[in-house]
Amino acid sequence: MGSPTVLRRRLGGELGKLRASRELNAKDVAAALGWSASKLSRIESGQVPLQERDAAKLLTHYGVSSPDEVKHFLSLTRQSRQQGWWHAYGDALPEWFRAYVGFESDSAKIATYQCELVPGLLQTEKYARHVIRAMNPTESADGVERRVALRMERQHILDRPDPPQFWAIIGEAVIRRPVGGVPAMSEQLNHLATMADERPNITIQVLPFSAGAHAAMGASFSVLSFSDIPGSVAYTEATTSSIYTERQSEVERHEDAFLRLMASSVQPEKSISWLRKVAKEYTE
Repeated sequence: MGSPTVLRRRLGGELGKLRASRELNAKDVAAALGWSASKLSRIESGQVPLQERDAAKLLTHYGVSSPDEVKHFLSLTRQSRQQGWWHAYGDALPEWFRAYVGFESDSAKIATYQCELVPGLLQTEKYARHVIRAMNPTESADGVERRVALRMERQHILDRPDPPQFWAIIGEAVIRRPVGGVPAMSEQLNHLATMADERPNITIQVLPFSAGAHAAMGASFSVLSFSDIPGSVAYTEATTSSIYTERQSEVERHEDAFLRLMASSVQPEKSISWLRKVAKEYTE
């Protein structure tokens, strides 16, 4: 069915197209139903779950009477209100990160640049544990383990029959910082090299210090795309918050930055060799 996060976007997009096909103004539709304009806007953008009764009101207002079409919309509404698998992790998953996990779970393509750490989908358990403990110094041991388990669970999307195309660019600082000590870091770098070498859907490039100033100085980000929903989502993350944007001009700016980073980075085959070389250096 896809993740509820993405299903809400799909449902909202279809309802927005339905309204536009009737040449109806969003403000007038909201007023006719006794809603605020912001409520309809949030529904069409997929920011909030849609109640079945509200979906029925919209369909009636738009003159949708075909049983099959009504069934389609109401079924999509019910599916979009279900909880994703990640809700089982409770407080281990911050509220501001839940939307990202939903997008990630249903993505067809992920492009990510990380300047400080290995992308979560490619972290080994040991590396993840040390990163999570360092970033959450007051977290209990059980809390850390739940966060580690969540991160490992997220990685299952790379093992599904139709895994997303995952292109990761990591700064050289990522491979030079010995997170968790020598054995853990060596294991992590070898894991990156193996994933990039053996998985056709995974590409890794290293952005060397020698590249100098680049298009994403000090800012990690990801761009996620989907198979059956137009447009992409650009995501940036801070310590306790995150920013999502679907505005085309802003997404295109992130995509342009990623292309420039690709050009400045070591090519994939040479990046694999470099990762293995640095992994060996840690153990010598």
